[in-house]
Amino acid sequence: MSHRPAVWRSLAEIPADLGATAVVVGNFDGLHRGHRVVVGRARSEADAAGLPLVAVTFDPHPIAVLRPEHAPPQLTSIPTRVELLGAAGVDGVLVLPFDREVAAWSPQEFVDRVLVSALHVRTVVVGANFRFGARASGDVALLREAGGRQGFSAVGVELDGGPQVWSSTYVRTCLAAGDVAGAAEALGRPFTVTGVVVEGDKRGRELGYPTANVPTSAAEAAPADGVYAGWLTRRDTGERHPAAISVGTNPTFDGERARRVESYVLDRDDLELYGVEVEVAFIERLRGMVRFEGVEALVETMHDDVRRAREILGG
Repeated sequence: MSHRPAVWRSLAEIPADLGATAVVVGNFDGLHRGHRVVVGRARSEADAAGLPLVAVTFDPHPIAVLRPEHAPPQLTSIPTRVELLGAAGVDGVLVLPFDREVAAWSPQEFVDRVLVSALHVRTVVVGANFRFGARASGDVALLREAGGRQGFSAVGVELDGGPQVWSSTYVRTCLAAGDVAGAAEALGRPFTVTGVVVEGDKRGRELGYPTANVPTSAAEAAPADGVYAGWLTRRDTGERHPAAISVGTNPTFDGERARRVESYVLDRDDLELYGVEVEVAFIERLRGMVRFEGVEALVETMHDDVRRAREILGG
């Protein structure tokens, strides 16, 4: 079941005639396998009650408002999160703008304003460790108590995982180590970076390996600097190409400071991708980022990178 869910960017945007709903609440950054267990349980509860399923997520991440210096890099943009939630079976997504005012709501205020008044909740599903309200003082037990008084049920779902519980923090830890295979295992799909291709310095073209450059910001997660095998997909046409992908700042050439994702599509120098939105999927790490003494050593290593990427990607 994959469809485009309705999206509401504030409580005011929720239709006045929205009937009773089942609700699942969480940040859902990355929508990893643990999240999907929770959403899957919510979908089952919704189906059993004959209700549409609404996901409530927050923008920005609450930590970015409460402790900006500790804000985690974002694994998925809101549009990507909405797409993933739709693919998981959600009918509507409330993207609740998170600010100091919302942060100050008591748990009961959150229940009253969001779950009861806006969404007419009949059943709400959250991860077992879910906390909400001012100073994270609300938990599943409080949700159940409120539900008993206000006519809805509350379900806390244990997070899934092997020896390591799947979590957004675990995915970020994998990415920081360059372990894109570990990140993919936790996500249930390869980690991706999406963006519009910008003009670079054309250095790759001069070296025989033209690349599609996508800038990244400190607020967005990306794998550790290095070279990876993966896939580049055009978002407009869906065309997918095998690629050798470099993440970093080009240490061999001084003066490059902007971190970016550069994808060389294997054996293609004829693709015109400037201005095109692409999705870059990371499959396996080839090596860390190295500063080469000269262009010759760099080109030789790039040649080896391309050979290994081709082997990994089945080309």
